[in-house]
Amino acid sequence: MPKRIINKYFPDSDSIKKHKHLKVFGTLLHNPNLWHLNRRSFAGAIAVGLFIAFIPLPTQMLIAAAAAIILHVNLPVSVATVWITNPITMPPMFYAAYWIGALIMDTPSNAQDFEFSIDMLMSSLGSSWKPFLLGCFVLGTSSAGLGYALARGVWRWIVIKRWLAR
Repeated sequence: MPKRIINKYFPDSDSIKKHKHLKVFGTLLHNPNLWHLNRRSFAGAIAVGLFIAFIPLPTQMLIAAAAAIILHVNLPVSVATVWITNPITMPPMFYAAYWIGALIMDTPSNAQDFEFSIDMLMSSLGSSWKPFLLGCFVLGTSSAGLGYALARGVWRWIVIKRWLAR
């Protein structure tokens, strides 16, 4: 089962409960549903993590932990899934979000003279925040739905494959 592979690489619940940044949640971390690893909790955690990954805030891991607690999905998987956004992947992901948002809003995008830098981001934020946030929402929602379906499908395929191998 995929459970053995995932449990091998993730920390146990006691070490996460004692983590200094997660002490904010107090006794909410004692819910056993946050630590169970089954097809529903894994797929839900993937969906939560993928949706939160498109939120352009530096506190994505904390938001993913809070969403996992509220939705009762696997906490370590949802927090780890957020790591797809890192300094290397963030510029293309957020540019794609801006491009999709501009396409949906039918506003002209400045793709010809695009240069990703902090100065460019701050100077053009006033005119491009609406398409950017719309694109983040659209890509977050679609990637969460696709990730949920793929996670459930792959989990089911692995279970069937191992069952038939018995």
